[in-house]
Amino acid sequence: MSKPVKGFSKLTKEEKISWLSEHYFNDKEKGIDVLKKYWNKDERLQQLHDEFIENTISNYYLPLGIAPNFLINDKLYTIPMAIEESSVVAAASRAAKFWMDRGGFKTEVIATEKIGQVHFRYEGDPEKLQQFFTKIKPALFASLEDLTANMRKRGGGITGISLVDKTDALDYYYQLHCTFETLDAMGANFINSCLERLADVLQKEADNHRDFNDTERDIEVVMSILSNYVPNCRVRAEVRCPISSLNEDPELTPASFAKKFVQAVKIAQVEPYRAVTHNKGIMNGIDAVVLATGNDFRAVEAGIHAYAARDGQYRSLSHAEIDGDDFVFSLEIPLALGTVGGLTNLHPLVKLSLEILDFPKATELMQIVAVAGLAQNFAAVRSLVTTGIQKGHMKMHLLNILNQLEATPEEKEHFTSLFQDKVVTHRDVTQAVEDYRKNKA
Repeated sequence: MSKPVKGFSKLTKEEKISWLSEHYFNDKEKGIDVLKKYWNKDERLQQLHDEFIENTISNYYLPLGIAPNFLINDKLYTIPMAIEESSVVAAASRAAKFWMDRGGFKTEVIATEKIGQVHFRYEGDPEKLQQFFTKIKPALFASLEDLTANMRKRGGGITGISLVDKTDALDYYYQLHCTFETLDAMGANFINSCLERLADVLQKEADNHRDFNDTERDIEVVMSILSNYVPNCRVRAEVRCPISSLNEDPELTPASFAKKFVQAVKIAQVEPYRAVTHNKGIMNGIDAVVLATGNDFRAVEAGIHAYAARDGQYRSLSHAEIDGDDFVFSLEIPLALGTVGGLTNLHPLVKLSLEILDFPKATELMQIVAVAGLAQNFAAVRSLVTTGIQKGHMKMHLLNILNQLEATPEEKEHFTSLFQDKVVTHRDVTQAVEDYRKNKA
């Protein structure tokens, strides 16, 4: 049974694992062996991984795959994807090939503005606060000169500071709403450093402001933090082709396929239960590329899902329509990404992933990631309105089931052939393997 532990972070990695095995592993030797099998044999590389986070005991691997044939704005890409879910890379690859023959993906970056806020409490006269803010605004900008110098040399920096009255939502709540341009950096550390400096200046200026009485002078900064909701840092991706070109499904005419596809996306616009799963499919593609390129998929997820609910109801992130004789499928999402800083400069596989993408700038990576999401969504909806999602998905999952059953190479070859034209279920595969082994015995 586990007990509280003091000074755990000061233990060596071996000591941490020993404590873990003592209190949690049924088979101590096996547990330790599994952890150590995932250590990198290159000691310097392992130390690098150990220092990414605290209390490291091993590495947790995800497959890194590639999806070729993505034609984006007439440039061909092979996209790296880090993900564990069966069929995601295969689906993205199929969608890429499908659209490569129909003009490819067209993308544009709409805006690149990022946001941070200083949240504070003020109980005095709102007009006095506005006058105070107007007076100190130049000092707020000036206080950031040293922090923003390098960013400004490259064309970025802080682009705006405004006072926002939020007292209608929460008593005495105000904020400094700040906007930034961080270029090829995601910019979290840069933005947070700026915000903390602004909070300090706000507090000191308020303490010394003559026109405030004692209550008004007592501005209380609650917190300073960037926002992962970046509705003004958006990218759009689109595919378009004549409806007559949607001719790869023998069960549906091109016109019927287009109509059914558009209806499926409209359902995700009005039905939140469907929209969540619909958008999860989009995030399969987005997260896989975000992970492979060393970006923060949690921040991306939170911002995109907030955007999907921006009008008060959670809706589809993608849009499909019939425009005259054309089928049009598009996606517009907020994305705050970086190609410098953080893991992009540290993780060897992240470096290789960015090299595979020809060392993109942050704006180019935004477009690539959006395309991965749109391609994944196209593949998923296409399956749903034609053969159904399970047939293709479970075929890709077959190998996972066989690995769980510890199938030999010979058995894998046999059952891959056996289930080639069947819908794969865990029960059917398990039963087939048991029967095969009994007959062979």
